[in-house]
Amino acid sequence: MSKLSKQDKVEIYHLWHDYQIGSTELSQRYRVGRTNISYLLALIDRHGLAILDQPYTAYTSNFKEQALKRIIVDHEPLYHVALDLGLKSRGMLSNWLREYRKNGYNIVNKQRGRPPHDQKRTADQTGKSSTQTRERTLTPAELKAENRERICKKIERLSRPADQEPQAAEIAQAVTQLRRELKVSVTFILDAINANPNLPHLSRSNYYYTLKKKDKERDNREIMAEIKAIYEEHKHRYGYRRITAELRRRGLLVNHKKVQRLMNKLKLFGIVSKRWHKYSSYRGTQGPIKPDLIKRSFSAVYPNHKWYSDVTEFKLKGQKTYLSPIIDGCTQEIVSYTISRSPNLKQTMDMLRKAWHKYPALNGLIFHTDQGWQYQHLQFQAWLKNHGISQSMSRKGNSLDDGLMEGFFGILKREMFYGFEKQFKNLNELEDAIRDYIEYYNQKRIKIKLKGLTPIEYRKLVLS
Repeated sequence: MSKLSKQDKVEIYHLWHDYQIGSTELSQRYRVGRTNISYLLALIDRHGLAILDQPYTAYTSNFKEQALKRIIVDHEPLYHVALDLGLKSRGMLSNWLREYRKNGYNIVNKQRGRPPHDQKRTADQTGKSSTQTRERTLTPAELKAENRERICKKIERLSRPADQEPQAAEIAQAVTQLRRELKVSVTFILDAINANPNLPHLSRSNYYYTLKKKDKERDNREIMAEIKAIYEEHKHRYGYRRITAELRRRGLLVNHKKVQRLMNKLKLFGIVSKRWHKYSSYRGTQGPIKPDLIKRSFSAVYPNHKWYSDVTEFKLKGQKTYLSPIIDGCTQEIVSYTISRSPNLKQTMDMLRKAWHKYPALNGLIFHTDQGWQYQHLQFQAWLKNHGISQSMSRKGNSLDDGLMEGFFGILKREMFYGFEKQFKNLNELEDAIRDYIEYYNQKRIKIKLKGLTPIEYRKLVLS
């Protein structure tokens, strides 16, 4: 276990508990023995994540003797005893048992480090330290009686109104503190509490349930804070699926159903789709119509293999502006774009030249559009041919043939235009917002289909 940090242990538990990843796979992933992984999982499952915060403990002779008695006399399995006592490793109990047998069934506490000179002299004079003397003075029965008294007093002192009993969470916290102070089992503490008719009772199962619930609530608070931060950072555009992916990018492995539940609790909801009017640049047959080379097979294995383009219209306060982008079929990256107050041929040609300057090696590329007039233009078609690009056109009246481009326009307008029109005073502000969004879309907006990466990150991954 020493090879694992606390963060590793928490991550291992969540992978096992939330994602049902087995101990064998976890053992291989973290390079720790499978038996150690299994014990760690059982330990946290029994005592909660709070057990990982327990500091180093120097166990007393009496504690060790009681633990070994359960193995030797009561014939309890070593694994179960170690787990019940909350030992960090079951190997610790194995070592105690080996030393116990080696020393003639006597507990021998090894002194750690070199004692100070004054302490050594005092010990030599008295023969024993005060703690050792006290342990020898008290019989096991007397020690148990004293521990029971301390347990009852602590539970009695729990702060509460005169007419109310302490909550289970308060009692569970006190029990955990008593375990560390007295080095006794949970069963002993709960038996002492439940035997006193004047104290509120707590069952063993309720104790562990309360611990687990407390750890869960603490984890949920941390997760909810991160969810709210992501939600605000992305301007309320992310739903639970994308927030789940972003949490994983930040090292928080959380099930998507849990994220959805916590978002509902926080009243955080992604932007709902809205029907939008499709702008059409079709003006009949004005030039050669090219065959459909894509046939709705939009994705590509490598970048710059399939590109898609179209024009969309934005209406604001009686005025219009037009966006003409190119999207890559592999990475979903917006390769280039132009914004114009008029959907003319210059806008389309400028978009092409910008894309070519960015990625000049375009030989073998398929460029797919609808049958808009600008894509039928001889100048446009000649430019593609001169650069080794194959032109593809969708069938007339089949918007699904342009599904990838239409999908981007839907996302764009849903996340930065529809419902936000009042934020823009004029077309200049709207056009600046479109530029900002495309930068955000390429650089920051993750996509589930791209393995939870942004388009630019996915491009680097594919080309690496």
